Amino acid sequence: MKILLLGYGKMGKTIEKIALERGHEIVGKIDVTNRDVIPTEADVAIEFSQPEGAYDNVRFCLENRIPVVCGTTGWLEKKSAIEKFTQSCNGTFFYASNFSVGVNIFFRLNEQLAKMIQNLPQYEVGIDEVHHTEKKDAPSGTAITLAEGIMKHILNKKKWVKKETQNPEDILITSFRIDEVPGTHLVKYGSEIDDIEIRHIAHSREGFARGAVMVAEWLPGKKGVLGMEDFLQF
Repeated sequence: MKILLLGYGKMGKTIEKIALERGHEIVGKIDVTNRDVIPTEADVAIEFSQPEGAYDNVRFCLENRIPVVCGTTGWLEKKSAIEKFTQSCNGTFFYASNFSVGVNIFFRLNEQLAKMIQNLPQYEVGIDEVHHTEKKDAPSGTAITLAEGIMKHILNKKKWVKKETQNPEDILITSFRIDEVPGTHLVKYGSEIDDIEIRHIAHSREGFARGAVMVAEWLPGKKGVLGMEDFLQF
């Protein structure tokens, strides 16, 4: 398979390593230094760039009929426009805030826990996330996905916030940036009597990268707006 890499930082390099190990060809490694010449002869593109470049990268792929796998976070205010364009051009756009199989199990566990606690108002929920200092966006896309999963089931929670408020409808997401931390996410429910916590700790970027490559292998021939629920089917 011919893979175009859009974004060639640490994540892009890890994806390249895994893709080559799995027998694929890298036809382009695009970053801010060579965006003016992007090859279009690719079976699929994997986009892990920066928030300010993600929309243009994904749009380029759709315009050139390249199925695109996107894992960049921090640009989601433009995601609905990309989804509409995907449908209008009969393209293929796969987005996930996290491609790790373990994290996606964690997402499901998070929703199940929220269902169980939805009628127990004595528990107050919060989310902590820790990433490496090079991560530009805060909170992480994974933390936002966790908050959205909680809000689906605890209906008196209306939005996530980055700073503590006195509004009981808010879910506080606290972000920490520490050198060389691939990603840790903690969902915590606290009451006067006890605490309940679930946590996912990534030991390296490899889980995210391997998942992205596996999705890229699965994607050709698919159409529309897709996500990890389509890929994992659990």
